Amino acid sequence: MISVCMATYNGEKYIEEQLASILNQLSIDDEVIISDDHSTDKTLEIIRELNDSRIKIFNNLGIGVVQNFENAIKNASGDLIFLSDQDDIWEPNKVRVCLDDFRMGYDLILSDCSIFESTTGEIIEESFFKFNASKKGISNNIIKNSYIGCCMAFTNELKQKALPFPKTIPMHDSWIGLIGEIFFKVNYNNSKLIRYRRHLENVSFTATGKSKFSFRKKFAFRVLLIYHLLLRKITRF
Repeated sequence: MISVCMATYNGEKYIEEQLASILNQLSIDDEVIISDDHSTDKTLEIIRELNDSRIKIFNNLGIGVVQNFENAIKNASGDLIFLSDQDDIWEPNKVRVCLDDFRMGYDLILSDCSIFESTTGEIIEESFFKFNASKKGISNNIIKNSYIGCCMAFTNELKQKALPFPKTIPMHDSWIGLIGEIFFKVNYNNSKLIRYRRHLENVSFTATGKSKFSFRKKFAFRVLLIYHLLLRKITRF
């Protein structure tokens, strides 16, 4: 069983297109878990109008994107967890390609994606892996994170190791990725399985692809990640 975990907040512009690209690939036994962070637009109205029994909505407490994703993941009942943003577009072969990797024994799949400009639809970058110089490895991903949640899928076993999220981690995806690097078998799949939408409302990046965080804040994030990873490694063995 697949659980697609999506965190939503005022996503009325793109949510219907994204959900259509996801639901077309799921079986009747799969589910889409949506954690909504008190949207004030028509996000939930649009979702409910789809009238799809596979969609399950959970309300969040209005405390940000990391906790919003944690709420979605916590409520997922599937054997395999796919993370999804509210504003991208899944390629038609995303689920099939990831399932092939899971059958090969991987616990965490990070796939590549193309990046497109929201208003024009123009492809800005053909490959996120190339754009980001993505590399496997714990130290590589502490120095420069390759794990973006919208391109990640992982097993329930990894979910159990990653939860609960430490309260002060900077982002959920880098945390899950590093948990995978330390405890599990990870695959970087070069297939571009989503079209990543770049726009001004992106949480971590500007419309040009630059990080919104200062050097000081990024350094502090890395210190916190290392601390919590060491703590999780000690307490979970």
